[in-house]
Amino acid sequence: MKHFRLLVLGNGISAYGSYLNMVALNVFVYDVTGSALAAGLFMAVRLGTSVGAGFVAGRLVSAYDRKRLIVGADLCQAVALLVLLLAPDASRVVLLYGLAVVTGSCSTLSQVALRSSIPEIVGAEHRTRANSWLVTGRSFAMIAGFSSAGVVVAQLGYSAAFALNVSTFVVSASILLALPIRTRALARKDGDADEAADAARWSVRLLLATAPVLMAMIALRAVDGLGSSSHNVALPVYSSVLDPDHPATFISQFWAVWAAGVIIAQQVLVRYTSRSGRTPGERAFAIGSIVMSAAFIVVFSGLPTVPTLAVALIAGAADGVTEVIYVSRLQAVPDEQRGRLFGLSASAENAGFGLGMLVSGSLLEAFSPLTVVASLHGLAIVLCLALLVVLVVRRPRQRREEPEEPGRPERDTGTVREGSG
Repeated sequence: MKHFRLLVLGNGISAYGSYLNMVALNVFVYDVTGSALAAGLFMAVRLGTSVGAGFVAGRLVSAYDRKRLIVGADLCQAVALLVLLLAPDASRVVLLYGLAVVTGSCSTLSQVALRSSIPEIVGAEHRTRANSWLVTGRSFAMIAGFSSAGVVVAQLGYSAAFALNVSTFVVSASILLALPIRTRALARKDGDADEAADAARWSVRLLLATAPVLMAMIALRAVDGLGSSSHNVALPVYSSVLDPDHPATFISQFWAVWAAGVIIAQQVLVRYTSRSGRTPGERAFAIGSIVMSAAFIVVFSGLPTVPTLAVALIAGAADGVTEVIYVSRLQAVPDEQRGRLFGLSASAENAGFGLGMLVSGSLLEAFSPLTVVASLHGLAIVLCLALLVVLVVRRPRQRREEPEEPGRPERDTGTVREGSG
């Protein structure tokens, strides 16, 4: 686990740069083009690339060394940003859309590769704790990235923001490259890549046919993406209604408290799994998703600021817990299936979020933020309730589908987790 702590640090540094860049790039696109449509197109290209990249990433992760894929993804993003930074102003508009393709595909590849590797890096019995650390690191990175973006851009300019982001990707890649970790269950020669990919393809087809609850969880994450996009799009509108003179105040408070809820929940989850020796399963995922969606709806109900922020804390806690439960559950499948499964999950989540951005933006032209958020998060609640009913009715079968108990030896791996990578 000592090497994994350094991996968490590198991932957090990379995430900080990504959140910083998320703000800086969106503003930069608008400044360069002077068009809200162009800024929206930039986001659409990035999201569309992320959706398509999920399927490709699943194949790559199943066939090739995951550590090298993550390092390569970080370095590709660094090079793309460096090209934009050094390019003349006249060519930057075209390069921006190329950057959207690179960042969308590489971020998805990095996420799929890392999530698929966790059980092999730390051991299957420690995957929940490892996922909690990663979520906690990204939450700290989000707070730092969003809070410093305005200051960096205003005081130092876009070039400094892009250069800082380049350095975060380079640092992340360097840390991971230096770590002696193993990211695959079985070492394969490069010549066996096609054979391994074929085996993974058939194993995932079998999984899709025999694990309906797992597929339902992936579908729910896609629907949850619809809900997440609704509160992301509605938040600036709602904040402007609350305080027309300082709309950014409530947004900053909301995300800071939300992230604090994520961090607190991870500490509780880690202690629970350490004491009980088990990871919460599908029913906890469904209940947590219901609590999260309900909390986001209440945030837009017009309560005073303090109760609203308290509800945002609950939303963050539930959001963080459900993410860890979901990722840990997908990581329970055999290694040869895991890459493609996470690729499918990434495509589903990004597709849900992208579709939700379009739907939410359209609905907000005619309806209030509360109505829009309640509609999309309400859909997620209904589907989660349906899953919960199915899980209760099929309890004996659900028990048979749960991952192996911690401490039981794995069939295809030894106890040694560190290797040459």
